[in-house]
Amino acid sequence: FSFFPSLSSISIFSSMECPTVQVELGKKVTLLRGISIIIGTIIGAGIFISPKGILRSSGSVGMSLIVWIACGVLSLLGALSYAELGTSITKSGGHYTYIMEAFGPKMAFIRLWSDLIAIRPAAMAVISLAFGQYILEPLFMPCGIPPMAVKLATATGITSVMYLNSMSVTWTARIQNILTLSKLLAIAIIIVPGMYQLFKGETQNFEDAFDLSKVQLSGIPLAFYSGMYAYAGWFYLNFVTEEVEHPERTMPLAICISMAIVTSCYVLANVSYYTVMTAEELLSSEAVAVTFAEKLLGNFSRVVPLFVAMSCFGSMNGSLFALSRMFFVASREGHLPEVFSMIHIRRHTPLAAVLILYPMTILLLFVGDIYSLLNFMSFLRWLFIGVVVLGLIYLRFKKPDLPRPFKVPLFIPVIFCLTCFFMVFLSLYSDPVNTGIGFAICLTGLPAYYIFIYFSHRPKWLQKSLDSFYRSLHNAAL
Repeated sequence: FSFFPSLSSISIFSSMECPTVQVELGKKVTLLRGISIIIGTIIGAGIFISPKGILRSSGSVGMSLIVWIACGVLSLLGALSYAELGTSITKSGGHYTYIMEAFGPKMAFIRLWSDLIAIRPAAMAVISLAFGQYILEPLFMPCGIPPMAVKLATATGITSVMYLNSMSVTWTARIQNILTLSKLLAIAIIIVPGMYQLFKGETQNFEDAFDLSKVQLSGIPLAFYSGMYAYAGWFYLNFVTEEVEHPERTMPLAICISMAIVTSCYVLANVSYYTVMTAEELLSSEAVAVTFAEKLLGNFSRVVPLFVAMSCFGSMNGSLFALSRMFFVASREGHLPEVFSMIHIRRHTPLAAVLILYPMTILLLFVGDIYSLLNFMSFLRWLFIGVVVLGLIYLRFKKPDLPRPFKVPLFIPVIFCLTCFFMVFLSLYSDPVNTGIGFAICLTGLPAYYIFIYFSHRPKWLQKSLDSFYRSLHNAAL
C-alpha cells in the first residue's frame, strides 16, 4: 500500500482547465557527459587540500601509494558491479532503485529516508563550505576569513547550483564538462612540474619509501577507509540511467574510463607531492596543493584556491544533478509526494526534485552541527552500497533470466561486497558511539515507512494537514 499516489504518466499541468501535456526527461547524457559526471563528482577538494589521512594511517610513502592504487582497483570493482545493475535495471535512482528491485520497498524507503533527512544535506553542506572557504581565500590573503562571510558565500554557491539544475539539463551538463576539465587542469598543474622534478633526479624523498618501522597493521584498514572515501562518487551515473544514451554501452565505458583517469590522477598527484615535500612536511601542511605551489610555482600559488573552489562547485553540481533523479524516481514509486515526480513543462527539468534538498541544506549550514552528523552517517554509505552489491548477487539467483547486456564475473561483486561490510565493521569497532547514533537515526525510517507509506487509514487531521502541504508544493512547482 502506498500513501503517496505514483504517477502513471509523467506530466505537469499548466492549469486545471488546460489539457495534460506529457513531458519527460530526455536522453542527454552522452559518453563525454557521463565521464564528466563521474570524474567531476569524485574529485572534490580532498586531493588538493588534505590527502594526508592515508599517509598518516599507512605509515610510509610507499605503503600510501599502494593504498591509493588498491583503493582505485577496489572502487573499479564496485563501479563495474554498478554497471551491470545499471544496464540490467534501466531505471534511474541508483542505490534506491536497486535496493527496491532486490529487497523491496521497506529497505529502499529506509535508504531514501536516511538520504533525505541527514546524509545528503550534510554532505552537500560540507562540500559547499569548502567552496565558500576557497572562493574567498584570494580576497582575504593572508588574513583569516570571517565565518559568516564563508557561510554567505556557501549559501550563494548552493543557490547557484540549485538554480542551474532547475533551469536546464543541457547547460548543467555543459558546465559540468567545463568544471571537470578545470579540475583536471589543476591536477595537471601539480603533476607536470612534479614529474619534471622527479625525472631531474629529485628522488631523495623516496629513498626509504617502504620503511616499515612506522607501519602498524591496525592503521592499514583506516588508510583503506580514507582511500575508499576519496574515490566515492563512481556510482552517480547510475542515478541518471534513464537519461543516458545507449546505457548498455555508455555506462560501462564511462565508468572504466573515469576510474582509470581518477586513479591515475590521484596516484601521480601524490607522487608529485612526495617529490617536492617530505612526508613530515605533507603531514604538517594545512593545504597540500598550496604548499606544493609555493615551493615550485611562486606567486601562482594564489590561484590554487580558485581551482579548489571550482573543483568543489563541480562536485556540488554533479551530485545534485544525480541525486535529484533519485528523489524523482522515489516519488514515481509512491515514496515521496507526487509533486517531486513532475517535470517542468518548458525546461524539462525535475524542478521540485532538484529543490527538495535546498531548505535542509541551508538550515544545516547556519544552525546545524554538520560534521557531527557526517560522523554519525559515514558508515551508512558503505552499509547501503554493500547491500546494493549483495542485491546484485541475490538477483543472479532470484532472476537468472534478467537481461544483462553487461555482466561481470561473480567474484567481482563478492570481493567488493566483503570490502564494504569490512568498512562497516571497522566503523563499529573504531567509533561505536557515533556509529550507533547514526544507525538509530537510520532506523527512524521504519516508523516513518509505516506511518506515511504502509497504512492506508490515518487520523483525519493528519490526512488533511498532509493534503494541504502537498497541494501547496504542487502549486509552487507550477
